[in-house]
Amino acid sequence: MREIAVKNAEVADKVRELVNNRKPGYSLDAPFYASQEVFDIDMKEIFGKHWIYVGVSPDVPEAGDYMTVKIGEQPILIVRGEDNEIRAFHNVCRHRGARVCSGAKGSTGNLVCPYHQWTYNTQGNLLFAEHMGEGFNPQHHSLKPVHLKNVAGMLFICLAENPPADFDDLVATMTPYIAPHQVENTKVAAQIDIIEEGNWKLTMENNRECYHCTGNHPELTISLFAYSYGFAPSEGTDPGAEAYDKMIAQRHAEWEAMGLPSKEVERLDCAISGFRTQRMPLDKAGQAQTMTTESACKKLLADFTDSALGGLSFWTQPNSWHHFMADHIVTFCVLPISPGKTLVRTKWLVNKDAVEGVDYTVENLTHVWKQTNDQDRLLVEESQRGVVSDAYEPGPYSPYTETLVEKFSAWYVGRLKANLG
Repeated sequence: MREIAVKNAEVADKVRELVNNRKPGYSLDAPFYASQEVFDIDMKEIFGKHWIYVGVSPDVPEAGDYMTVKIGEQPILIVRGEDNEIRAFHNVCRHRGARVCSGAKGSTGNLVCPYHQWTYNTQGNLLFAEHMGEGFNPQHHSLKPVHLKNVAGMLFICLAENPPADFDDLVATMTPYIAPHQVENTKVAAQIDIIEEGNWKLTMENNRECYHCTGNHPELTISLFAYSYGFAPSEGTDPGAEAYDKMIAQRHAEWEAMGLPSKEVERLDCAISGFRTQRMPLDKAGQAQTMTTESACKKLLADFTDSALGGLSFWTQPNSWHHFMADHIVTFCVLPISPGKTLVRTKWLVNKDAVEGVDYTVENLTHVWKQTNDQDRLLVEESQRGVVSDAYEPGPYSPYTETLVEKFSAWYVGRLKANLG
């Protein structure tokens, strides 16, 4: 045990040195992307202590519906109870540790461990355990709970005993932004999981900038204004930029008057539970992130009557980003698998009453982000191949187009520094 403790202390010292030597405004040192030791600390200090986005309430639409997710080596079960409350538990039977539910999703009256049929209700209480003898108290063997917050239909869990309390600030700020889209009244029309052969931080860094978009995302940029991404101001007055800023102000005023909060809130590197949001206009028809920029679903969300409500973006540290439009929602969840392997899970939500083949097609709904995700996967994988090279050294971020990448890196390094001491 002493040898293990000494080794753990040595690893922590190495990571502290990396953290302390990190140069602001530059990409991270190679071990942050490639080291198993750093990855293990990431899983403990980042994914084990912060609020992690895992899914949406429509993943478990009815009482008894459940979904499973894995955070590192921690199997988690999320279930909607008979009281309609959504709860999270460690997906570990209190008998001998088998997973209670092995499928990705399902529906059940009670949760029955397949090994010895220990049976729990959807509140996690042990109801039945045969052959346990006198003196056995089922109340002492309930499923172990995991903290869960439902943010207007967006589900976050925290594995820590004492989760970051400032997440309540995120909930208070984001609920008015998300609630008009009525996530609870949607359904998951499609889900695509891809495995990127790269470190999870490269996935997140890639998402936090659109410097790369012009040359790599022809489908996505159809619906984006050129001034909304990859834009470096030139010297003097730029009439195009001024007109774009004026349009933003006008659209924000219109949307705010409709009860749709739109202004930017940016707390990516100044909060433990870092996040950012803003509603931005879309180009051309301005309705959705599709090849035509028109709605992908004829039946709009909630009680919307206007199809051109732009796109509400919502980013969270450390593992998610989301786009809310009038007709559909796209959510993204990033889950690390190993130092060089990351799961990216994308879900498309539409009105729960929309009919596939009548109101929408999955191909049209998913096309833009399916292509974009695959393009990003290649970029992340090329970056991973480079950062493990002896030639790699941290390079400077653009002060115009990569400021939010710096905020992600600063948040990450800051959280390691705080957690490691």
